[in-house]
Amino acid sequence: MATGIKDKVAIIGMGCSRFGERFDVGTHELMAEAFNEALQDAGIERRQIDAAWFGSCLDQINIGNSAIPASLALRLDGIPVSRLENMCATGTEALRGAAYAVASGAADIALAIGAEKLKDTGYGGLPPTYKGTFNDLWMPLGSAPAGFAQLADGYRTRYGISKAELKRAIARVSWKSHQNGVLSPKAHLRKAVSMEQILGAPMIADPLGLFDCCGVSDGAACAIVTTPDIARALGRKDMVTIKAIQLSVSSGIESSTNTWDGSHVRNTRTAASRAYAEAGVSNPRKQVSLMEVHDCFSITELVTMEDLYISEPGTAVHDVLDGFYDREGGGVPCQVDGGLKCFGHPIGASGLRMAYEIYNQLQGRAGERQLSNPSLGLTHNLGGVPYQGVAAVSLLGLH
Repeated sequence: MATGIKDKVAIIGMGCSRFGERFDVGTHELMAEAFNEALQDAGIERRQIDAAWFGSCLDQINIGNSAIPASLALRLDGIPVSRLENMCATGTEALRGAAYAVASGAADIALAIGAEKLKDTGYGGLPPTYKGTFNDLWMPLGSAPAGFAQLADGYRTRYGISKAELKRAIARVSWKSHQNGVLSPKAHLRKAVSMEQILGAPMIADPLGLFDCCGVSDGAACAIVTTPDIARALGRKDMVTIKAIQLSVSSGIESSTNTWDGSHVRNTRTAASRAYAEAGVSNPRKQVSLMEVHDCFSITELVTMEDLYISEPGTAVHDVLDGFYDREGGGVPCQVDGGLKCFGHPIGASGLRMAYEIYNQLQGRAGERQLSNPSLGLTHNLGGVPYQGVAAVSLLGLH
């Protein structure tokens, strides 16, 4: 019987580039920026890395479909380097590959890195205005804002929530993230906005306004992992270990049967249940210290609170408005660094960027954002669309 990887893998180094419109550098430089920070943090030499996993989703223009650019950029001489893609879970998928290699004994020290330079591709996440874009080829009749606006309607209908109350709740989700993003030096957007600005912003896909949608960005993040024994030999004492990494991919049942009512994301619930079981978490509302979730849209974060079993069904609206997820005074602070809302979403990097914030919080190195004595952090990714896609949930904690 599978026993999982709880406490079998320690993170000894993490790095993250500055996110934003990085027209001044290429993808190779972004990867090097994150990698050099992680290497210094880990206190090892690059020759000690046995294998690497590189995640990139839509970066065909800058990187291509092989792992060779990562090997070249980071000077990973002669070791196995694999490129992977799994929509918005790509960064977490890279971490899962590196962690499984260490847990299985196939590698002593492994690297996970994710990078994306979307500003150069012209990808904007909206329906195309000319031929030849990603949307043209993959989603010609839809867009991400439209798909997640439907999630808002499904959620509101299921629980009898008024449109005005839901709009105010999702606006507060965005308000919270912008307050936190001001304190994140590596974030793309570092400006606080008022509730009035958010509620009065142009509509993108009702009920999602401009400030309810995350932006397109460039960035990279990475992690270096090993066994706890090797970590101790390297001088690590209060180390961060992986408690669980779980992934759930849709079979298409949501869009091909009438078993799904459009009010939640089945994959998130499945991945969360498995992650909690793997980590031994019985009461996530009480045991999870902080979260970094996939707030591609403000409604996504709100619904995710319930899909992660932190809020009871139909109550996330009230928890958000009551400040339960706030950085200051909240029960389970969420998006302490500003989330996708303030970092943007360079797809291959986002999952590892989330882990980077959890890792720094657990190490007590988050600066002005630092929470008081966190012990267990959660990351969540959601890729594709609510009715057919992929979700990943990771739990990191002190060991």
